[in-house]
Amino acid sequence: MTMTATLEQIAAQLQGYDPHALPADMVGAFLDRLVQPITDAETVPLAAARERVLAADVISPMDVPPHDNAAMDGYALRGAELATTASTRLRVVGVCYAGQAGWDAPIPAQACVRIMTGAVMPADLDTVVPVEMVRAGRDEHGDWIEVPAGAVRPGEHRRLRGEDLAQGQPALRRGQRLGPAALGLVASLGLPQVNVVRRARVAYFSTGDEVLSLGQPWRPGAIYDSNRYTITAMLHRLGVEVIDLGVVPDDPAALEAAFRDAAAQADAVITSGGVSMGEADHTKAMMRRLGDVVFWRIAMRPGRPMAAGRLLPSNPQRPPTLLLGLPGNPVAAMVTFIVFVRPALLRLMGTQGAPCVPLRARSAEPMRKRPGRTEYQRGVVTRGPDGTLSVRTTGQQGSGVLSSMVQANGLIVLHHEQGNVAVGDEVDVLMFDGVL
Repeated sequence: MTMTATLEQIAAQLQGYDPHALPADMVGAFLDRLVQPITDAETVPLAAARERVLAADVISPMDVPPHDNAAMDGYALRGAELATTASTRLRVVGVCYAGQAGWDAPIPAQACVRIMTGAVMPADLDTVVPVEMVRAGRDEHGDWIEVPAGAVRPGEHRRLRGEDLAQGQPALRRGQRLGPAALGLVASLGLPQVNVVRRARVAYFSTGDEVLSLGQPWRPGAIYDSNRYTITAMLHRLGVEVIDLGVVPDDPAALEAAFRDAAAQADAVITSGGVSMGEADHTKAMMRRLGDVVFWRIAMRPGRPMAAGRLLPSNPQRPPTLLLGLPGNPVAAMVTFIVFVRPALLRLMGTQGAPCVPLRARSAEPMRKRPGRTEYQRGVVTRGPDGTLSVRTTGQQGSGVLSSMVQANGLIVLHHEQGNVAVGDEVDVLMFDGVL
């Protein structure tokens, strides 16, 4: 995407583009083209790297595991010495403990060693038989075990050197988000720090004269600002640096100051309220004045109105700032964040991961749905006695019913061309544990 083309021109290139009834997946395609990933990088201690995004491949400085080792407690032996049709008796000549350098002495034929999980395998032994599979005894010559025929295959229960990672090979790729498993993998390589993309800075503010901050006295016609807390909480879960600008009244001077302040310090600005078609406020006008912005009525429910674009900072040395304007209704704001903002911010952060994969569950109730728009209904997924997943709605689905989001554990996704849903029909569900 070139900076010389306006966003209206870019959007118009999308097949079937209609700003008054835009399919939800088309919005995602547009945002993919709009967002420019952050490239600035920094080195941080591993303990501070949770949910950060790798700016470069992590190259393994060693083989993992660094030596052949036992996969479980048992006895290390030569697989070739096991009889195939009868039990095999082996003399126990020693013990290998985890954390020790290994067994140096030669091991006689028809002998084995007791070995603990993770202990280095003696050089000429290739198989481990679990301790519970043998019969053990002692005679005048010392300890022995008897291995039943077929108890173990040659080579079994042995972890090979480098079978997880080979020295000099990428252990993790650039763009990997460092969750618990990835952090553990880096730690297993003995690396105390990692090179990561700098943390994305995201500013947020709510708009509207009717919106009250907590602590202000209530008045007729006013509402307390819930979006500030739902949106910033979801931003914190993404691991971005949140710049909370609070509530901005529907006043041109205040809006201009807020947008300029946000553009001066943030990589992305998210607002809620003031983007509906025909609204008699100044938010949309200020967005147009300070940036290159498109306004849509998306063919989805809830969350129809949305704005997307870029703010042009007063400092020419700074790149344009991503702007995403969400609807003001609480549930609509949360749903548009989950569906559009979260993937856009992950792309901004430089992630290369796959999008969240929905579950398939059978509907426990009929749902009315007309083709031509995507609907996201709040749902509760449960597992039946037979192991199958079923989902029911939380009842009232109004875009202002925030309590329904609390009751739900996922969003039922009824796709653009999908019609009515009957009891027992399979539907897609985005689970909150994966997207919030």
